[in-house]
Amino acid sequence: MKLDLSGYQVWEEERKVELTQKEFELLREFLLNQGRVLTRNQVLDAVWGTDYFGEDRIVDTHIKNLRKKLEGDYIDTIRGVGYRIDKVHKK
Repeated sequence: MKLDLSGYQVWEEERKVELTQKEFELLREFLLNQGRVLTRNQVLDAVWGTDYFGEDRIVDTHIKNLRKKLEGDYIDTIRGVGYRIDKVHKK
């Protein structure tokens, strides 16, 4: 997977993956913290900002959508804790 930060583009091998701005920011946050488990609250603060007052389940929804768009199964769910990307290659 290749992430172009300045162009807000994601590539899986030769395929360009079309993401929303929030999906891109979510993926970027996981890749910047590769190997670390991020809680919903950490993701909310990093991607939506500390002044976000909506439902924390918005993170789950965006991760579900991101998983559908990516061919590789990159995002791990750590039950009761949060999410992480451990490796960027396809599982």
